Amino acid sequence: MRQIVRRSVRAILLDEDDRLVLIKRVKPGQAPYWTTPGGGVEQEDVSLEAALRRELHEELGADADRFAQVFLFTVAAGDEVSVQHFYACRLLRLREDAGTGQEFDDPSRGEYQLDLVAIDRLPTVNLKPDALREFIAANEEALLSV
Repeated sequence: MRQIVRRSVRAILLDEDDRLVLIKRVKPGQAPYWTTPGGGVEQEDVSLEAALRRELHEELGADADRFAQVFLFTVAAGDEVSVQHFYACRLLRLREDAGTGQEFDDPSRGEYQLDLVAIDRLPTVNLKPDALREFIAANEEALLSV
């Protein structure tokens, strides 16, 4: 059996206009790509949902509700596995200027730009992982009902 070396949580976060709240990543020497907010689960997190709430607050100064785990994405490399837990949730508040963490303090990590994307516009953005873009497109109605 492979060992899980990284567990993370990410949000399929929808605003009041049913747009996805995404982060556009712009790194030197790479094509831009989009990702969902979230990050690594830490030992002190009492649950996956608690970890995601913490990450949303750290990255976006955001509060959300109506959390539902909807998608699991696993990447294997040799004997190690990285697992990402995706939750659909609804944005309550966003204070982008309240974001904290290494990603904001280290310019070598590139830019993190907030982007609100309508689901029907999703095919025009390079959302990572690819399987997530396919999942969202295939489950649009269910996600919008969260």
